[in-house]
Amino acid sequence: MRLKRFLLRYYPPGIILEYEQHGNIKNKSIDLLDLKPETDVDAMLDEIVRKEPLITPSRLDQVRQLIVRLQEKLGQTDDHKFYLFKVLRAHILPLTNVAFNKSGSMFITGSYDRTCKVWETASGEELHTLEGHRNVVYAIAFNNPYGDKIATGSFDKTAKLWSSETGKCYHTFRGHTAEIVCISFNPQSTLVATGSMDTTAKLWDVQTGAEVCSLNGHSAEIISLSFNTTGEQIITGSFDHTVSVWDVRSGRRIHTLIGHRGEISSAQFNYDSSLIATGSMDKTCKIWDASQGQCIGTLRGHEDEILDVVFDFTGQYVATASADSTARVYNAVTHNCVAKLEGHEGEISKITFNPQGSKLLTASADKTARLWNPLTGECLQVLEGHTDEIFSCAFNYEGKTIITGSKDNTCRIWQ
Repeated sequence: MRLKRFLLRYYPPGIILEYEQHGNIKNKSIDLLDLKPETDVDAMLDEIVRKEPLITPSRLDQVRQLIVRLQEKLGQTDDHKFYLFKVLRAHILPLTNVAFNKSGSMFITGSYDRTCKVWETASGEELHTLEGHRNVVYAIAFNNPYGDKIATGSFDKTAKLWSSETGKCYHTFRGHTAEIVCISFNPQSTLVATGSMDTTAKLWDVQTGAEVCSLNGHSAEIISLSFNTTGEQIITGSFDHTVSVWDVRSGRRIHTLIGHRGEISSAQFNYDSSLIATGSMDKTCKIWDASQGQCIGTLRGHEDEILDVVFDFTGQYVATASADSTARVYNAVTHNCVAKLEGHEGEISKITFNPQGSKLLTASADKTARLWNPLTGECLQVLEGHTDEIFSCAFNYEGKTIITGSKDNTCRIWQ
């Protein structure tokens, strides 16, 4: 094994090692999720060298400089105010979803008009209209971090794979017997996963378009799916009140997470894939040990259904959004409520951390999106202007651009 070069990853903090083994270029990451501006760099360096044989004495100075650069990035104060950059009248019928590519240079919108549109963020220009579905385009995804492909899932029971550069359709995935409502690429961009109202999820080969396997076992609709960071596992959340953890390679179910007393609305892995957070219509969020499939904590306090859950990149905090018009932030380890985000006047359907973990963004039926300090619960900014409920919001990778999607048929870009 020969180390070729280092790549820096800011969010979450880490160093990627690119190395050669038997003539093949491979990479592995050193995750520095606990890095803080005050961390002792030399102690961290000693720990890395102890664990990683690729880092030889001649490379120590280089690694030290990389850690210091990551520390500097973490230490930057984040007082960025967002302003409306563009309003896009995206579709004639309501939007269903919006999503960025990694850099935020492009985004996509799905709609009841049966299309997905690809947009250039800087100009607000429509690059492509992806036509071919025969019903609502409900679920959409980029194959980040690459961003050269788009997957769409439709109420017409099919999913499609497209080129984001040309708008060409590569494959149509047929096999589901009811609406497709969630879709995701694995991190390697070799598989597309679809979740359907037919109670199954399916994995499809990006290269050939073939069905790789069907994940059968739920007794009601699947409405959420998510790969872990390595792509070795996928979780599916269902209206049958359970979440299943599946082994991607074999298609075998590893665990069934049983304990919720209502439909699952959202299920997510944390970054190191050690924990799973699940939100439910039973007003609770549960934290599970991913390797054991055991519930290790129930986060209570909401007075109505939980509609979305999300981890920050370090996996130290989990945030919940509820139909009770509030959001909450919990410590993922102690399960204590750290902050209560109050101010919205309608249900909050979406919540997301910025990549730095220093801000939370919420989208609400009260026609506003809000930015919050996740540790104090202070509302930092209200993004106003939509004339109907906002159901979707996202940051780009740098955390400098926001997109909001509303039932008023527009997207707004904020910078």
